[in-house]
Amino acid sequence: MTQALLELHVERKTFATTTVLKHIHLQLQPRETVSLLGPSGCGKSTLLRIAAGLEKDFEGQLLSHTEQLAFVFQEPRLMPWLTVQQNIGFVDDDDYDQAWVAQLIEEVGLSGFADALPKALSGGMAQRVAIARGLYSRPRVLLLDEPFSAVDAFTRMKLQDLLLQLAERHAIALLLVTHDVDEALYLSDRVLVMDNRPSSIRQELAVQLEHPRDRRAPSLARLKALALTELHRAHVI
Repeated sequence: MTQALLELHVERKTFATTTVLKHIHLQLQPRETVSLLGPSGCGKSTLLRIAAGLEKDFEGQLLSHTEQLAFVFQEPRLMPWLTVQQNIGFVDDDDYDQAWVAQLIEEVGLSGFADALPKALSGGMAQRVAIARGLYSRPRVLLLDEPFSAVDAFTRMKLQDLLLQLAERHAIALLLVTHDVDEALYLSDRVLVMDNRPSSIRQELAVQLEHPRDRRAPSLARLKALALTELHRAHVI
């Protein structure tokens, strides 16, 4: 059996006296896409930060079988004084791999904008830069915290398709936080529906459909009904 890239056991995560997460076991396999779906404030982003190694104060264990991880935040977080290409290669300062950056700019559909400053970009373009920056280190795992929540519906769909294309091209596994049920089902191999606080994983939905997927597929509609039912139950518990 293929070794998981990430194995996460969270027995308990608290902030002050409030327990946010409890009894969570999560695995991420190579080239797999998993979405975390749940009520607002249930701890999805906290769980993602634990998986990234950014949050270490918890009871449990994180087993990462790769150091090649990158994080894409909800906001692009671009440096306003740096150009697109400089933002992408930011981790290496002025010594970034220009050929690799140029390839990433082309892959995310921003040819001609290498020397543009962030103020000249739309929200969707800025998030493309953020994705390219995440890919710059050639990760095996890309962690994304609601990366498309700030853009319009059409741009969101275009960015979802772009993300899937890039993940396939570069053989990357994705762990994604989202509030959007349709997004979770369209992108993922598995959707983990979380309870309200203290949160655990109440339901795992397997999405056994090949890509590219038809957003109107009846099978996705059935899974959406199941996901919405579980989310409703999570809210009322």
